[in-house]
Amino acid sequence: MVASKNDTTVPGVDFEAAAGRIRDLNEQVIEQAKKSGNVSLDAYEKALTSVLDFEKKAAGASQLDFVKALTDAHVNFVSQTSEAYLKAAREVLK
Repeated sequence: MVASKNDTTVPGVDFEAAAGRIRDLNEQVIEQAKKSGNVSLDAYEKALTSVLDFEKKAAGASQLDFVKALTDAHVNFVSQTSEAYLKAAREVLK
C-alpha cells in the first residue's frame, strides 16, 4: 500500500499527544513572558519616578522661576504620558 501525500500517520508517533505538549509549552512561555514584561514595566516606572523626583529637586534648588515652571511642566507631561503608556502596556499583558 502506497501512502498518499496527505497521510500524516507515522507508526509509533502520537501527534495529538505531541501537539498537546507543544500547546502546554507555548502557554508556559506566554505566561513567563507576561511576568517578565510586568517586571520590566515595574522597573521602568520606578526608574522614571526616581528621575522625575530628582528633576523636581534640582529645579527646586534654582532661583529662577521660569526653570521651576518649565521643569514642572516637563515632569507633568512625562508623568501623564508614561502613565498612559504603562496602563496600555499592562492591559496588553493581562
